[in-house]
Amino acid sequence: MGGFSSKLEISSRLNTSMAPMTILLLFGLVISRLTLSDAQSIGVCYGKNGNNLPSDQEVVSLFQTNGIGRVRIYDPNRDTLEALRGSNIEVILGVPNDNLPALAGASAAATWVQNNVVAYSSNVRFRYIAVGNEVPPGDANAQYVLPAMQNIHAAIVSANLQGQIKVSTAIDTTLLGSSYPPSAGSFSAGASPFINPIINFLQTNGAPLLANVYPYFSYTGNPQSIALSYALFTSPGVVVQDGQYGYQNLFDALLDSLYAALEKSGAPNLNIVVSESGWPSEGGTAATVENAGTFYRNLINHAKQGTPRRSGQAIETYLFAMFDENLKAAGIEQHFGLFLPNKQPKYQLTFG
Repeated sequence: MGGFSSKLEISSRLNTSMAPMTILLLFGLVISRLTLSDAQSIGVCYGKNGNNLPSDQEVVSLFQTNGIGRVRIYDPNRDTLEALRGSNIEVILGVPNDNLPALAGASAAATWVQNNVVAYSSNVRFRYIAVGNEVPPGDANAQYVLPAMQNIHAAIVSANLQGQIKVSTAIDTTLLGSSYPPSAGSFSAGASPFINPIINFLQTNGAPLLANVYPYFSYTGNPQSIALSYALFTSPGVVVQDGQYGYQNLFDALLDSLYAALEKSGAPNLNIVVSESGWPSEGGTAATVENAGTFYRNLINHAKQGTPRRSGQAIETYLFAMFDENLKAAGIEQHFGLFLPNKQPKYQLTFG
């Protein structure tokens, strides 16, 4: 948004009758841009694990045609970043898990930021850097997540981009030791030493926590106790009453479990961005085009409303995923796409 300030500097050569009108028109442009960005709570995850996918330039055009204003990519692929230049699409840029050990070194992190962020920042709208994706607390790479975040943040600050780009990491709900009812949400004893220092870092730097939230997996893991309608946002009324909060859908319950866990970790005001959520169209339990379409449509509509604990606060959410990816493991993993590789939509969705 920094480019707008120069547009508001009205030249002294403007006559006095035109200056107020010009200021109002330009101010209106700024407000309309800001309002559009703020209203756009839905993005899409763009994975490339397929051998039959469109070119990056075609994909960016598909984003624009469908009003998709935010995208998550999982690595700094050159072709993808070049295609995003000038598109005005906001980007979550991922750091692959196997890069974390190297980026725990300050010099490597500075080089990574220079090559993959600064080199594109003049006309690619980076929003977040996701340093690692779903790194388990017991994984060998877990020890490198926070140092890599710190080093990448330092390099972002050195480039004077900290006002535009926030550094975070993407977790999943397996870090919760308790999630039912949502108010009982807390991080497990094994996860707390890993996540609590990360939470402190995020609070210090005004960055959100990225979380991958999948009602599908919660439902299929316990279909005897969880109704499909609860997972698909189609329950006619409250299913779980948790004190003052009533839950009609599983997505809200999972997200509020994370918010409750953050409160218990001393971060009641930390925001969560849902960096992945999706439903497969085939390959497993309840994986049908009808169910997946219902889930995505209802999630898009619901994201504008917020959860019971954060009522009225739009949920920035990234739908997983843009395409079916045929090089992923057989089964549901190949069938999360919103679009087919031929660019035809699998569902009728309105993103903007």
